[in-house]
Amino acid sequence: MKIVISGLGRMGMQIAEKLVKDGHDVIAHNRHSDKVDTAVGFGAIGVYTKEDAVAQFHDEQHIVWIMLPAEVVEGELKSWLELLPSGSILIDGGNSDFRLANEQAKLVSDHGSQLLDVGTSGGILGMKDGFCMMAGGNHDAFITIEPILRSLSQPRGGYDYFGEVGAGHYVKMVHNAIEYGMMESLAEGYRMLREGPYKGIDLAKAGDVWQKNSIVSSTLNRLTAEALHESPELEGIEGYVAESGEARWTLEAAKTAGIPLPAIQAAFDVRVESQAGKVSYATKLLAAMRNKFGGHQLNK
Repeated sequence: MKIVISGLGRMGMQIAEKLVKDGHDVIAHNRHSDKVDTAVGFGAIGVYTKEDAVAQFHDEQHIVWIMLPAEVVEGELKSWLELLPSGSILIDGGNSDFRLANEQAKLVSDHGSQLLDVGTSGGILGMKDGFCMMAGGNHDAFITIEPILRSLSQPRGGYDYFGEVGAGHYVKMVHNAIEYGMMESLAEGYRMLREGPYKGIDLAKAGDVWQKNSIVSSTLNRLTAEALHESPELEGIEGYVAESGEARWTLEAAKTAGIPLPAIQAAFDVRVESQAGKVSYATKLLAAMRNKFGGHQLNK
């Protein structure tokens, strides 16, 4: 299939490359030309303006995947809609607020096109392992782009359709909130090993053992053990842990619904407090985990 990938950040670049490798015609667009040049290097069609991107389509249906921060998505949608013909499909693959999806979908449908929200997980591991994608929006549009999702999910990822517009972002948002809680639990546990009554426990060795068919074996635990092998004392990591929005939105939605989320709330609070200077070995480990799976900066 022919598709524009607009936004060649950590995940957008991998999405573009993975699709090229699976035989799709990828039009790579980014505001910084050097990233477009990188994409051309692995076989994408490089464009430096939206006008050039749209001009690459002939008889094919126009499909644009936007992989950008939530705060710029609406402006990007408006910009693309000025150029795209009716009948196009626009995909928001980033971490956007599900509560804005209906308004944005109306903006797109008024143009005669369709908006799909495809929450995408996998981080910098998605290129090798496959992405996990959660879609919402028009079902026919979902079926149209399914070959794209199938390619991105290979070899061990997955995807599915969750219903009306916003549902994909909602499922991904809750996924990320769960991730906060799981990461916090691991970080606290490793801190307890380090600072508890038995001194000198090899944390990386404990992580390796836990990874061998224990109940807490997981990608997160594996990456934590890797980080500890590389730097047992986590030297050079300040312990500042960013929060990118999804847990905050989940907690807000939970409050509206009257659903208590104590574990997620506690994990969220730790991140906020770390930004005010309350750091520990556990918050350093959280930062190390985020770097391992998402390529996020280790320090502020």
